[in-house]
Amino acid sequence: MKLYVGNLSFSSTEADLKDAFSAFGTVDSASVISDRDTGRSKGFGFVEMNNNDEAKAAIAGMDGKELDGRNLRVSEARPKEDRPRGGFGGGRGNFNR
Repeated sequence: MKLYVGNLSFSSTEADLKDAFSAFGTVDSASVISDRDTGRSKGFGFVEMNNNDEAKAAIAGMDGKELDGRNLRVSEARPKEDRPRGGFGGGRGNFNR
């Protein structure tokens, strides 16, 4: 089960997440999401737990708990929604009128 971890400190690492969540079971993966341009953390990440029981225990145990000076928000991750590509409708106007 994939978990969303919000309100991360900008200094938190994937290793920090893995260490904190491993108290509740096997962590298959941990990732901190970074800004594509700056490389700076966006303040959230994802943790994948080995099974649903461990994931539910991690949600109960970690939601609201402090990590690196911030109180975490932990919940089951929602599927990524499809977003339209581009901005402002993506249409090409003829500007040479």
